[in-house]
Amino acid sequence: MKKVIASGMIIVIAIFISILCTTTVLATNEVAVNETGEGTVSQLVEMKDKEKKSLEDYQEAYGSDAYGLTAYILNKVQIYSIPFCFVGIAISAIYQYVLGIRKLDTRDRGFAIMISIITIFIIAQVLPLIFAIVVKGWRG
Repeated sequence: MKKVIASGMIIVIAIFISILCTTTVLATNEVAVNETGEGTVSQLVEMKDKEKKSLEDYQEAYGSDAYGLTAYILNKVQIYSIPFCFVGIAISAIYQYVLGIRKLDTRDRGFAIMISIITIFIIAQVLPLIFAIVVKGWRG
């Protein structure tokens, strides 16, 4: 019975996080006028241009296409690692504290998963900072 409840909680948490963390982009025939008042630009094209501008800003800040792309990717990994790590911690806590009450190997597995997810989370959060320090500070 506890496994069914734990599995149900995992599904509910996953659905809840997916609803909160996603934005719906629907293709429409609506026309948006850009800032200068000339021509039309759809929302998807605006989002693409925004991301392209962000990538170009990183490439300009780091002085190289390769370093700029790497910094851009590390920034995206840093942002998207947060919800995935929270879900992983919740799942490992269920393994450790709910399912592991009767089985010690399940509790140990939950603890090991939690430690590895926290380690991945810390690496994903600190790696962009280390990259910026090494590339901007020591590259000259």
